[in-house]
Amino acid sequence: MSPYLIAEIGINHNGDIEIAKQLIDAAHHAGFDAVKLQKRTLDLVYSQGELNKPRESPWGTTTREQKQGLEFGLEDYQVLDSHCRQLGIDWSASAWDLEALAFLKNFDLPFHKVASARLGHIALLEGIAAEKKKTFISTGMTTLDEIDRVVEIFRKADCPFELMHCNSTYPMKESDANLSRIAMLRDRYQCDVGYSGHEVSLIKVCVAATVLGATSIERHITLDRTMYGSDQAASVEVSALPNFVQVVRAVPDMLGTVEKDIADTERPIRDKLWLTEDLTVS
Repeated sequence: MSPYLIAEIGINHNGDIEIAKQLIDAAHHAGFDAVKLQKRTLDLVYSQGELNKPRESPWGTTTREQKQGLEFGLEDYQVLDSHCRQLGIDWSASAWDLEALAFLKNFDLPFHKVASARLGHIALLEGIAAEKKKTFISTGMTTLDEIDRVVEIFRKADCPFELMHCNSTYPMKESDANLSRIAMLRDRYQCDVGYSGHEVSLIKVCVAATVLGATSIERHITLDRTMYGSDQAASVEVSALPNFVQVVRAVPDMLGTVEKDIADTERPIRDKLWLTEDLTVS
């Protein structure tokens, strides 16, 4: 079975609705199943000290101005919701706080996504689980004890979930992928496990994750890796998305079946070359 493919727009739209629509168009054209954004209430996610720090950006000279420049409001999301519905592609957003989660209730989202950085926000996790929507849960920079607690919350709420193996470095070195954890998480929690990647390479790690049974694949996408933004360098450029999808989707067919028999395509060759008796001269 082919994995569910999520194109992570995140904040790579740089606060520009037209860039966001171009990224959605590219993901849809390439054959992704869904696109995803991120929603934050700045004063609930960051401290005042952090928001007041000097930071040069296209929107101003403080971290608050930079973060605010990357946030879409209700009208923006209504435009994107309509755009996705017209195209027929799923969309969602990672809520980073309870106010953001309440905001997303304005839309009939098909799934939730929990970012690795929010696995310690118990009230947020309980709020998401209470909605009982399929939830993808990234597991970067967490311990097994912490994942145990998250899984317990979702199982107690009877909320369907899927863990996503992840390494929370941007960009991630391929040697840090630790893809063997996909099978470990699947065995430990008896659930589907996907992969959320932040590597620079285009396909290699995601193909390997699919071979190892990842049931979902999430990759950040961008118009251009050189654009402003912390996530751009760890993203796949839109020009490469069709090839990315084609290769990942081909993996299940290549894996085939464990049953051993003679393929129909092999029979003419067998009929021509197979020896039915021992022709060794004594």
